[in-house]
Amino acid sequence: MNGDVPGNAPLSLRERRRAAAVKEILAAAEAQIAENGPAALSLRAVARCLGMTVQALYHYFPSRDDLVTALVTKAYENLAEAVQHAVDTAPEKPGMPRLVVAAEAYRQWAVDHPERFQLAYGAPMRHYAAPAEGSSTLVVRRMGRIFTDALLNGLTTAQLANAEDPAPSPALSRHVERNLSPDALGALPPPVVCLLLGVWGHMHGLVVLEVFGHTTFLGAHQAEVFRMSMQAVFEDVRRRIPAAEPAE
Repeated sequence: MNGDVPGNAPLSLRERRRAAAVKEILAAAEAQIAENGPAALSLRAVARCLGMTVQALYHYFPSRDDLVTALVTKAYENLAEAVQHAVDTAPEKPGMPRLVVAAEAYRQWAVDHPERFQLAYGAPMRHYAAPAEGSSTLVVRRMGRIFTDALLNGLTTAQLANAEDPAPSPALSRHVERNLSPDALGALPPPVVCLLLGVWGHMHGLVVLEVFGHTTFLGAHQAEVFRMSMQAVFEDVRRRIPAAEPAE
């Protein structure tokens, strides 16, 4: 026996109480955001809602930025889980690419949770900046991997290397190769990274327009227009990638 605590050791009473308190704080903050929008988030109001002092709340979140980061991370996690679940459970349908399934789940979560979507992708607080390589960054990379897998599913490295797309400048290629994490997009050829970012921008832009009420003129047809657009984007990208060489 070396005295090490097993990795699956149960949480202590103190740890369970802390986890429960953190969960309550996040729920109260989310309720405030849903009612008043991200910009109105107030630590004092959250503490008052829970019957605790601001000083007690600081015991769990030392600053407002720490609370905002936790809320943003949770929003990203919930969104990523919704997208992953949709991809994992979608029935196989001819003509329904996994990318479209993932994109529709992304859109639906945003439409169902507009305030949390704005918190994650807008400017949560004046002067707030997410910590570099923090929890929110890591979960965003997870989201990127889900969409990368959905778009590039079944394609070989050789196919991706020969994607037909305007070649990025040498400076952009070097930036991609040096600065993007290998566990996100950094393992892909720079032209494919640019293709993926274009797909992301197209999808995200349509969702933002809808969430902020700029496509209400479409009425009940917003989902249909979104699906048609994502289907066209998928087909355009796949046309740019050559077919696999036949096996000898």
